[in-house]
Order: sequence, then C-alpha cells, then structure tokens
Amino acid sequence: MKLFAELFRRLDQTTKTNEKVAAIAAYMSAAAPEDAAWAIAALSGRRVKRLVSTGLLRRLAAEQAGVPDWLFEESYDAVGDLAETITLLVPAGNSSDADSRSLSEWMHEKVLPLSRMDESQQSDAVRQMWAETRGTSRLILMKLITGAFRVGVSSRLVARGIAESNGLPADVIAHRLMGDWSPTPEFVRKIHSPDLDDALHSRPYPFCLAHALADDAHETGDAPDWSALGDPADYQADWKWDGIRGQVIRRAGRTYIWSRGEDLMVDRWPEIERAAEFLPDGTVLDGEILASRFATTDASSPSIEVLPFAQLQRRIGRKTVGKKLLTEVPVMFHAFDCIEANGMDLREQPLSERREQLQAILAKHQPPSMVWNEPLSFSSWQGLADLRSQSRDVLAEGVMIKRLDAPYSVGRTRGVWWKWKLAPHTVDAVLIYAQRGHGKRASLYTDYTFAVWDDDKLVPFAKAYSGLTDAEIQKVDRFVRDNTSERFGPVRSVQPELVMELAFEGLQRSTRHKSGIATRFPRIVRWRTDKKPEDADRLSDLLAMLPDPEPKSISVKNESASPRNI
Repeated sequence: MKLFAELFRRLDQTTKTNEKVAAIAAYMSAAAPEDAAWAIAALSGRRVKRLVSTGLLRRLAAEQAGVPDWLFEESYDAVGDLAETITLLVPAGNSSDADSRSLSEWMHEKVLPLSRMDESQQSDAVRQMWAETRGTSRLILMKLITGAFRVGVSSRLVARGIAESNGLPADVIAHRLMGDWSPTPEFVRKIHSPDLDDALHSRPYPFCLAHALADDAHETGDAPDWSALGDPADYQADWKWDGIRGQVIRRAGRTYIWSRGEDLMVDRWPEIERAAEFLPDGTVLDGEILASRFATTDASSPSIEVLPFAQLQRRIGRKTVGKKLLTEVPVMFHAFDCIEANGMDLREQPLSERREQLQAILAKHQPPSMVWNEPLSFSSWQGLADLRSQSRDVLAEGVMIKRLDAPYSVGRTRGVWWKWKLAPHTVDAVLIYAQRGHGKRASLYTDYTFAVWDDDKLVPFAKAYSGLTDAEIQKVDRFVRDNTSERFGPVRSVQPELVMELAFEGLQRSTRHKSGIATRFPRIVRWRTDKKPEDADRLSDLLAMLPDPEPKSISVKNESASPRNI
C-alpha cells in the first residue's frame, strides 16, 4: 500500500503528462503482479462499485470524529469529497498497519468482503480500517470503497506508463487493456508478455479518434486554414453522426459490439447482432449505431430515414428491448471502416485500402441492418463547407475529414482524422441557482442553473459547470454569496441579475423539466456583462429550435443497400 500511496501522490501533484507516465512506469517496475493488477484496474477507471452506503459512512465518520452530524455535513459541503472529508476529520490510526498490507491484501481481505456484510458488520469493519490508517492510505481506501477513485489519468496514459516499464509498444498495451479482464496476477503477466499475437476473440481495438479542425474553445465553427491540409483529393469526408460509435466484432462464430467507452453492449442491438452473423469470422468493423431504417422497398433507389438522437436514447441503457420498441426505434450500423478482415489486423493499411475491404465485405455478405457509410462527394474545400452547412438537415453534427493514406491510429493522432462540427446553438440565459463544485472547486459556487423568460417568469432549462475563467468564477462566487435570496440545502437561489451565453448541441422535448425541453451538453460560452436580465432569450426562442419530429431521409447509393437489407 505504501508504494501505491506514493504513486497516488505523484499523480495527484502534477499536471505534466511525462511526469505521470514516469510515475506509473516506476510503480509497475517495482510492484508485485497482484498489486499491479489492482492498480491498473483503479487507474484505468475500472472502479469497484460502491460497497458501503454513503449515509452509513457519514454517520460513522461524524461519530468517530466526535462532531455533530450537521457539522460533518457542513465540512463535507465545504470539502466536496466524502473520502477526503473522512480522511481529514476521523482521528488518524496506525499508518504502519496500513503500510504492512499490500494493495492486493487490502482489496481481498478488507475491501471486497464489505459487499457480503450486513450494516452492523460493515460498521465494525470500517471502524477497524480507520484505526489502522491515516493520510493517503486512508484516502485511497475510502475512494475505493465509495467507488469514487479518480486521479486524473486516462487509459491511454496508463498504457504509456506500462509500456515504458516493459519496453512494449503503447498501442499493444492499450489493446490488452480493452475488453473484459479481471485484476489478477495472470492478467498482469499477459500485459507484460513479449508475445504480441495475443488478441482475445472478444477484445476490440483502441478507437481512432479525431482532432477538432476549428477552434472549438471559442465555439466558432469557423472555416479552418485549408492550406494546412493541402489537396482535398487526399481526403475522404463523412457525416459526423449523432449516434453511438461502436466496433462490431465477429470472431470464432460469436459477435461482440463495443462502444467507444469500452462498454460491451450485450443484447442491446439485436438487429446489429443478427446482421453480424452474416459477416465472416475475423471481421472487425468501426462505425456508428443510428436509429434509422430503410425508407423504400426499391433496391434500385434506396434511402434511409435517420431518426433523432432522442429516439435512440429510448434504446440506450435497456438490458432487453421489447418488440414494440424494436418496431418504433429500429437501429442500423453505419460502417465506415474495416480494421480486421480474415483475422488480419488492417490498421497499418491506408484508409483507401481499408475502405475497399469494407465495401467488398458488405457487398458480398449483405448483412441486414448494416450499411456502408458512404463518403460525401466534394471536389473543393468550399464544396465540403457547403455540405457541412446542411448537417442538421440530416441530423448530423458536422463532417469528419480523414486522410486516405493514413493508418487507423490509436487515440487522437494529429493529421489523421479531423472533426469539423457545426457551431452550436446559443442562447442568453439568466443565472438563478448556484451550488458548490467538487474536488478543488468544493469551496466555490461553480455549478449553475440557468433560466429563460416565459412571459414574465424565469423558467429553469439548463445546468452548466464549465466555461468561465478562474477570475470569473471568483467574481460569480462572490456575487452568489452576496445576493442569495433563499437556500435549499446546498443550493442557493440568487437574485436574477447575471446573464451568460450558453452553447448546446441540441434540444429535445422533455416532460421531466419545467420548461418542457432538455439540452444536450450545455456549457458557458461567455459572461454577458453587456446585457441585463430582461435582455435574455425567451422560451419561445428555444421551442423554435426544436428539431423536426419527422425522420430525415438520406440517399444511400452503394452496393450494401441490398434487397436483403431493404
């Protein structure tokens, strides 16, 4: 545990990528396999589910600290993190007892058994942990128990650290970290194995990701400097769909569908699973899951109706999908890349060759509910800009631009794929509620609720947590403290005086919100100090932005649109 606590401190105290990689590499070189397994799981986001209720932990902590419940709650509100609050308030135990156990011993002997205990047993076990721990060791254990372990590293960065410790390519390590695995010494030995031919049947490839082409930080969506990209003939462009990115894997007679977030989606998309059965073994396709269907029975002139993302959301998270929902919200896999064919890894081949493989597979096997995501036709950058301006007409977010001679890279590699999204919708709204943030912002009011006018009343419609500078956050925090009109637990109602410009990707109708609408990815663009509250936008302005409820039809002109598909 002492070694892992030192790693945690090093990661927490730096924002420099190379220093984090070096810290992970040093730990992996020194840790025993059974400890490294749990460290990799924690660092890569495979957190243990909450084992003890937060209510019980809060009551026990107040009791052990000798403070009334209200004072503990005020402290928790100020700190913003339960594990850190407990570490600070509960008297320190014997740290040598904590350090004498390895991370693996703590997990198997103390942490995981909590899931099999009743509340009384959990109380005794937690008190004993506190008697044996202090400082970083206790903080780590409390974060593991509450399922809130985070330390500011990505899976890709973890892969780089492991690769630096064993000398293997980082993309090989990233591949091995994907898919289902358990934190065991055997898994760690596989991670370090020099044998590179080790892909399991179910394991996906690390996704190739895109860089933003325009300056997203300023939400402009303006045209980029095309001279930096060169000849448009060297590129392919696709719609940037508003769906779910996924890989469809067909190996050893079985189908696996993975999301970009490394979620194995079992029984969620039966149409796509059936389609994958038509693919030959050793096939991996990359593409987008969209709520869509063929709009015609004429195979000579097929078209597809794409449904709004709000319809796809009806299917997301469902463990089983009933016949009614299957009929109302059918889905299709729009394949845009082939990264494995006949069991051969194609990632080093240029996109132009991978595209030919994709077309050949779909044309030959004609899987239903699976189509080739046909590239857009353009001969100049201005022509592509004109197509991009039509994105919302087909329920797309913009366009993707990909080099035809580029390989399928791991993560975001500059110069391979670009995304050029439309400028988001914007609205001027009034700040009406504020709440303290979390972590380093736990002492500041950084979580805001915004409203627009409906006749002469302000109606809340969105929450936003990002977009202001540190200096602006300090000013808003002071305003909230000086202009609070009411308190509702941790939430403060403030005088409606501050106007902010919010950006968001889209709107949909919602019965859960007073305004009748819900926003997608709202964030603050700027503080409109030049506007008064009465200048803010109206609910009618937002309602006018709602998408057409009717599905959009897009033409499909490729051989994968076969009679079987239709």
